[in-house]
Amino acid sequence: MQLLTNTNFDFISKAKFSFVLSVVLILVGVGSLLINGGPNLSIDFTGGTILQVKITPAPDITDVRGAIEAAGFEGVQVQDFGAADEFLLTSPSIKSGELDTANAMQAALVEGLSGSNIEMRREEAVGPKIGGELKSAAMNSVVAALVLIILYITIRFIFRYGVAAIIALVHDVSITLGIFSLLDKEVSLTIIAAFLTIIGYSLNDTIVVFDRIRENMKLRRKESYKDVVNRSVNETLSRTIITSLTTLIVAGTLFVWGGAVIHDFAFALVFGVFVGTYSSIFVASPVLVWWNDRKITDPKRHRAGL
Repeated sequence: MQLLTNTNFDFISKAKFSFVLSVVLILVGVGSLLINGGPNLSIDFTGGTILQVKITPAPDITDVRGAIEAAGFEGVQVQDFGAADEFLLTSPSIKSGELDTANAMQAALVEGLSGSNIEMRREEAVGPKIGGELKSAAMNSVVAALVLIILYITIRFIFRYGVAAIIALVHDVSITLGIFSLLDKEVSLTIIAAFLTIIGYSLNDTIVVFDRIRENMKLRRKESYKDVVNRSVNETLSRTIITSLTTLIVAGTLFVWGGAVIHDFAFALVFGVFVGTYSSIFVASPVLVWWNDRKITDPKRHRAGL
């Protein structure tokens, strides 16, 4: 199957516009993070209790919130969860020795919603110490992934290819994190897994383009570097579009029919595919052209004919 074959789009000439767009999106996300005091971390990182309950007949969410507050709980988030009669209650913090917060919240619902049937569907509790350890582990995993990626690309290609790839990956994660902040979505361990998946997807797409650039630099020595990069992006465009579409079909199916538990994970994947495809074409490749135009010394490039 072939789409967009023999194209000759001048992607590199749109680099300034794409850079401005990317900077605006990143700044909007950073602004949202600053206003909100950082990302909305789940109890995986902050510690706390999650209680998923089914209440029949379905009450108004304000009644559920009122029953919890009347029992003395403060800062508990109450939200619909997939159905009108299912709710997710999140208590942001728990103290050592008080991991039975879920039972106390369930008792508060039974008392405050008399006549309703309260069914416990899920209970999770994470202590603050464990939450801190998980936060450190998540940050370390992302940093380690980026470091290993730049080492791999530097060995396979040359250093500036690695820098261009890392800029594109940081771009993807930054924009996705900003969207999560704007939509007030929680960042959990599952979402960190989604971010790492986005990094892997975007990197794979970028490497395909870089491989074609390397091949064309050896075959088309008389063409300018900008023309070679532009030609390489066009030659891999069909593969990029087909791969993105097939990935979107899977991620979109999870988003629509996967249920509330993996809804945010699927959302991150869907958005990440769009951003990753965009960055491979309009961020990573133009960075290489920008680097070359600034005539940054790279002896290895001349030896390798790249």
